[in-house]
Amino acid sequence: MKGSSRRPEQVAETVRQVVADALVTEVRDPRVGFVTVTHVQVTPDLAHARIRVSVMGEPADKVRALEGLHSAAGFLRSKLTKALRTRVVPEVHFELDRGLEHAARIAELLAELKEEAPD
Repeated sequence: MKGSSRRPEQVAETVRQVVADALVTEVRDPRVGFVTVTHVQVTPDLAHARIRVSVMGEPADKVRALEGLHSAAGFLRSKLTKALRTRVVPEVHFELDRGLEHAARIAELLAELKEEAPD
């Protein structure tokens, strides 16, 4: 049986670097303003890359940013074609990373509990 391959992890790191750099320097879509790539997960066959992004702003801003990212997906995939030395270039899929929102909500709840606790 074949052991676990590090190749998807290596490709994921390259995807993260290329996409993050392109979002800052080359993507001119105003909807993709304050977007940060937080995590990339690549399937073992390297066919798909799930890119989690954090977007600052209101929920409507987040929806617009995802729309902008989806429209830039083809351009970003062409950038990956040049950067990756693989036969298959992953198809990119964007989704919101809600980890920071959850962490802020937990911190808020803990602060409320601390205020309510008797000394």
